[in-house]
Amino acid sequence: MKVKHSSRIYLSQKALKTNINFIRKKVGQHPVISAVVKANAYGHGIPQMVKMLEKAGVNHFSVASAFEAEEVLESCAPGSRIMIMGILYNEDIAWAIEHDIEFYVFDYNRLPLVLEKAKALNKQAVIHLEVETGTNRTGMDRKDISKAITFLKKHKKHIRFEGVCTHLGGVESIGNQFKIQPQIVKFKETLRELKKKNFMPPFRHIACSGAALAFPDTHYDMVRVGVAIYGFWPSPDIYHLHLQDAGKMKDAPLKRVLTWKTDVMDIKHIKEGEFVGYGTAFQATRNMDIAVIPLGYSNGYPRGQSNKGFVLIKGKKAPVVGLINMNLFMVDISHITDVEIDDEVVLLGKQKNAVIRVSSFTNFTNLLNNEMLSRLPSAIPRKIIS
Repeated sequence: MKVKHSSRIYLSQKALKTNINFIRKKVGQHPVISAVVKANAYGHGIPQMVKMLEKAGVNHFSVASAFEAEEVLESCAPGSRIMIMGILYNEDIAWAIEHDIEFYVFDYNRLPLVLEKAKALNKQAVIHLEVETGTNRTGMDRKDISKAITFLKKHKKHIRFEGVCTHLGGVESIGNQFKIQPQIVKFKETLRELKKKNFMPPFRHIACSGAALAFPDTHYDMVRVGVAIYGFWPSPDIYHLHLQDAGKMKDAPLKRVLTWKTDVMDIKHIKEGEFVGYGTAFQATRNMDIAVIPLGYSNGYPRGQSNKGFVLIKGKKAPVVGLINMNLFMVDISHITDVEIDDEVVLLGKQKNAVIRVSSFTNFTNLLNNEMLSRLPSAIPRKIIS
């Protein structure tokens, strides 16, 4: 018999399918949708999300490391494809080639090593050239791209040139377009060079969630969609562009996939003037009923929610009182009748007609949606529901 964790996560297959259908409607039928499942699938769980995404018709997955690629490999069906966008250590190149894992090459000096490993395995490496266009993280400059094209044309037998790509840094903000448009121009310069040398790969890709949802000219052959898959808008700007495009005042086409729950651990009756939790962060101004919740910042519940956040108990909002501890926090249930130990507590999601959204966390803690979700510990059990 397996012991119970202090909280649990539920993942909605129906919500995911709704999101995939909406994204497909936005990008059209041509581009491959590559589901970005880095950071443990934005906290949703790689094993669970890979299976759910395949069921929803997605079979291309983007990750940030070889370690994450291995997690996807252990969960995905034969025929699904995996692409490493970030770190691949030299000692893991052979493993990637052996398992048909696609990977970015953003440093020209890596190509000879890739060739060496591919020859030793007598198997093609599958690579995507990343172009530096202005984000100044990873990517080859124009000079190295030209050298790389010459190298790849010479060694087609051992290295398959699968894609050319870049990352649009900050496309989610309309205010960043002065930066984004020059990036697109630089990428198109690379495409012209590839066309001139008659060496265009099957996949050109630059679009993240924001670009996929709002800028059709960035769709090309593949879109790498992360946060939108999980039911969140990349930014208010992208949502407002969607409303303009749809001619609506409001719309909710994206559905949150994740719900996070726990239970009431204990109930305390405290008197006016008493303190709650560590230090003196909260002092009762009246007699109160307090519920103890069995998780804290070590379990992914942000400390920034201290004296600010809410949970749902019996369909009503219960405010956090005092500091979020490592493994406990307390909420005021004075206004909620008949609360008992083991009653369900919703930390993120819906209960009756009340909802706790991710924005309920991010507004108080300055966390991004992505940051908040990706901090959810992998130890929390995740269950797929219909």
